[in-house]
Amino acid sequence: MLWIERIVDGGNTLLWTYVLIALLLILGVYFTVRTGFVQVRLFKEMFRLIGEKKDGKNGISAFQAFTISTASRVGTGNLAGVALAIAVGGPGAVFWMWVIAFIGMATSFIESTLAQVYKVKDGDQFRGGPAYYMEKALNARWLGIIFAVLITLCFGLIFNAVQANTITLAFENAFGVNRLLVGVIIAFIAGLIIFGGVKRIATVTQYVVPIMAILYLIIAFFVVLTNLTQIPAVIQLIVSSAFGFNEVVGGGIGVAIMQGVRRGLFSNEAGMGSVPNAAATANVSHPAKQGLVQSLGVFVDTMIICSATAFMILLTDVYQSGESNGIVLTQSALTQHIGEWASSFVAIAILLFAFSSIIGNYYYGETNIEFIRENSIWLIIYRIAVMLMVVLGSVAEIMLVWNLADLFMGLMAVLNLVVIFLLGKVAFSVLQNYIEQRNQGKNPMFSSEMIPELKNADCWDGKSEKQQP
Repeated sequence: MLWIERIVDGGNTLLWTYVLIALLLILGVYFTVRTGFVQVRLFKEMFRLIGEKKDGKNGISAFQAFTISTASRVGTGNLAGVALAIAVGGPGAVFWMWVIAFIGMATSFIESTLAQVYKVKDGDQFRGGPAYYMEKALNARWLGIIFAVLITLCFGLIFNAVQANTITLAFENAFGVNRLLVGVIIAFIAGLIIFGGVKRIATVTQYVVPIMAILYLIIAFFVVLTNLTQIPAVIQLIVSSAFGFNEVVGGGIGVAIMQGVRRGLFSNEAGMGSVPNAAATANVSHPAKQGLVQSLGVFVDTMIICSATAFMILLTDVYQSGESNGIVLTQSALTQHIGEWASSFVAIAILLFAFSSIIGNYYYGETNIEFIRENSIWLIIYRIAVMLMVVLGSVAEIMLVWNLADLFMGLMAVLNLVVIFLLGKVAFSVLQNYIEQRNQGKNPMFSSEMIPELKNADCWDGKSEKQQP
């Protein structure tokens, strides 16, 4: 086991110290500038699009696609990940989570728009994602297969082990319940849902995600409101610590940046290549619509939910003790604010957050297995493997599980970021087309013929005749 830890730690050091942080920041700024700060100027439009009905009978709605991706985004990263970032990198890590989220909104727009452009029809549904645009836009199926294998291992197996690990730790801390027993129960319930297909996944997540987010935010808002006079000091602490002026915990600015970017990426997934798999399932009249909806998902995940967790922790002194991290730190902080029952509340909240993530993560693996080969036997094997990893993750050591997640997340992100940089001009053209139609007072409709150089966008052939003023 020790040699596995060394390999994982070495890979993470290489990826996160020398490659990925620079790539995320440089490309995030590039996409922000090239889209004309899409995350700012079309922010209001993002909210309008969430409620838009789907374009026809096939596929799922923009809101359902949003909830599938949010189910994966909103999970342990928002409660345990933020706490881990603060425990290791200090309060300044929160600032770098904000930075990566702001520029990540533009990155998410690019990858989700590309997923829509190059999606494929699958019966009465759609599927797509990085593996699909690698094959159709770059004519590199081999590259798509590499990505499909990475995301299946990362999300379907390793990330789901992280989710189960956090749930069982929270329940053990709150109720003293046996972690293995909780893991078996979670795996069984997840199995009932994942064997039901994408429509059942969409149905479950469209109800669970809003409910769990609202409940958690109500508590967070109460805590912030009752400590309103201290919030400016907390923000000042975050900003000053981010630049090494006031390290309270952690090893300085380098650690703060690394932890903020790592945990921010784990939470909002911008640029990782996971969310495009959900974005592709939506039936919308224009690819940019789902790009904008998924960009909003990054904002909701990090700027609202992660910030709520960070404020609750930093309004206490528990993060300075060095005795607890992860979900236990969040439980301890909230207990100081609202009493002993908070530990139980966080355990229930993380159950809902993380369980919905298990369902969303599973789907990302399913759609990529179908990309490699449409075979029901492989799909059944994958579903069983997901359930087994939930059980194994429920009793694993916390740091090994998180470090494995970082490694696979990093490999996925590097590959996807390079590809969307190469294909960025397609997304820029699609965005320009969308803005031109909106400026003319139209409900934007898209056809592949609108961009002459666009090839292999099969789902968008011949849609121009549907366009209405």
